[in-house]
Amino acid sequence: MIEQRLQPALLLLEDGTVFHGTTTGCDGTSWGEICFNTGMTGYQEIFTDPSYFGQILVMASPHIGNYGMHQDESESAQIQIAGLVCRSFSDFASRPSAHSDLKSALNQAGKVAIQGIDTRALVRHLRDHGSMNAILSTETLDLESLRAQLREVPSMDGLELASRVSTREAYELGDPNSPVRIAAIDYGMKRSIAQQWVQRGALVKVFPMNATAAEMEAWNPNAYFLSNGPGDPAAMAENIDQVRSVQVLGKPLFGICLGHQLLALANGLSTVKMHHGHRGINHPVLNLERGQGEITSQNHGFVVTHDSLEAHPEVILTHRHLNDGTIAGIRLKDRPVFSVQYHPEAGPGPRDSRYLFDQFIALISQAV
Repeated sequence: MIEQRLQPALLLLEDGTVFHGTTTGCDGTSWGEICFNTGMTGYQEIFTDPSYFGQILVMASPHIGNYGMHQDESESAQIQIAGLVCRSFSDFASRPSAHSDLKSALNQAGKVAIQGIDTRALVRHLRDHGSMNAILSTETLDLESLRAQLREVPSMDGLELASRVSTREAYELGDPNSPVRIAAIDYGMKRSIAQQWVQRGALVKVFPMNATAAEMEAWNPNAYFLSNGPGDPAAMAENIDQVRSVQVLGKPLFGICLGHQLLALANGLSTVKMHHGHRGINHPVLNLERGQGEITSQNHGFVVTHDSLEAHPEVILTHRHLNDGTIAGIRLKDRPVFSVQYHPEAGPGPRDSRYLFDQFIALISQAV
């Protein structure tokens, strides 16, 4: 048997740090903001989450691809990450029910992946120095050429990306005869979120992110949902106005992740880019109103600021991240409106927070 020699590959960070690895067979050159996810499982859901659009992802788990790809576990129709960095990449899928190996899926999507990187050292570097832009390549090891390309990559701070992943046409899911009608605004919504509404007997109509309140009201919903998605929420002025227009209707309103940030901005709060964000499936959060802790799945690089929340007594803090004290949930004092910074559907992750979907359904039932 002839041993296959792995070709060299390179990862260059914006601060000049270089990591040397080898190709996985998913070749090319890719760039974007580099960030890390600490989850030990769920890479398929993570790679297909539209919230990761435009980002190079480092997986803290050392073995990636070992259980392949399953047709029922994707969060969107395609792989969304800009590129993948890992320690050990598996060419083969060991799970009998896998419909594809990861290499084939990455190549079909035209994504670049490199392996052989000391991901422990890389994650520590990003943790200490913060998320930053990066470029990875299996095509060239010419640092000057890669530096020149990297200088042209826009910062995530101020970058609007939701329009790149939002649906172009509205569509419906669930029971067409359901009395619970939820209008969901798609900023990059995960499939598992929509399924939470369907499993609870609701009819959901998913609208493009540029839908107006009047267009959505014509469908006669009795509640609204603001989805997760990628990019800087402060760069989405039209959608902040959109959320204000929906909120004044007085109907139950629930936001997750980017939707949470847009809701905060629509109510006069501010957001800021985090040092390295929260991305993983073991983030502890305290529900301040219940006095209960929950382990959550998170993926965000922006957060609502404490100072702006304290200046708005009509907005109440409901959830706090226990690692760093950041804002993880809010609600409005005088309206059936609330949001959380994390992913209660947990695709992937623990299911501690799925009660929030029941809470929203209960609010809708009271209003119907």
